[in-house]
Amino acid sequence: MKLQLRYASNPEDFKTYDTDKIRKEFLLENVFVPDEISLVYSMYDRYIVGGAMPVKQALKLESADDLKASYFLERREMGIINVGGAAVIETGEGTFSLGHKEALYLGKEVKDVVLKSADSEKPAKLYINSAPAHHKYPSRKVTLKDAEVVVLGSMEASNHRTINKLLVNSVLPTCQLQMGMTELKPGSVWNTMPVHTHNRRMEAYFYFEVPEKQGICHFMGDPDETRHIWMKNDQAVLSPSWSIHSAAGTSNYTFIWGMAGENLDYSDMDVRHPDSLK
Repeated sequence: MKLQLRYASNPEDFKTYDTDKIRKEFLLENVFVPDEISLVYSMYDRYIVGGAMPVKQALKLESADDLKASYFLERREMGIINVGGAAVIETGEGTFSLGHKEALYLGKEVKDVVLKSADSEKPAKLYINSAPAHHKYPSRKVTLKDAEVVVLGSMEASNHRTINKLLVNSVLPTCQLQMGMTELKPGSVWNTMPVHTHNRRMEAYFYFEVPEKQGICHFMGDPDETRHIWMKNDQAVLSPSWSIHSAAGTSNYTFIWGMAGENLDYSDMDVRHPDSLK
């Protein structure tokens, strides 16, 4: 397992970053590496983001020096959403089968986590988010049928989208981790519009189902001085609490949002409308 450490950035310093610096600090370019678990430990709410892609071998979730823990989930909770072929996830508390676009919550103190693909010809792609946890909640698989579903936007505004709230407190109990998946309708390209910030929590976005030769322009930064990152399929980006987080694609796409912080109120947002952005 590979765990990379990234420190938090001051929002005033961020205004001086060039393209390379922004990409280095916030972009996760290689989320899925065959037969590896590849993770980034962010100092934004000590959130961990990354992926696992078991192909020819099973992958065991190990601890790392930076965690100072005897096993990975000793003091953490984890969410996994599968964006590839069928997966089998073994734990000390039982085995879970995870299909395409299905989610799994693993609670604090779950041991012996092993990630496998059901078929090496169609490997699983397991997108992972993890946050510190103060309480042990039951592990649980969540399918799209279990999700809280909200349809927002319109074709006229190019942001007609379906929000699938998967690992949120209206579906199952968690300490602070929340995850969901937003699917844009054909002809729509904008997500999370109007944009917002929330000083109570940070967020991470993972973009997938981006067609070949197409791209995503992710917008971030202070609402009065925004920046952007061009992204490709199967890439993720960190979003500090002080930053907006929105994107426009050159085609429709799907993205997974994950967040952690002080509260679990999904609607806790400080909204900025498009005509006020700079």
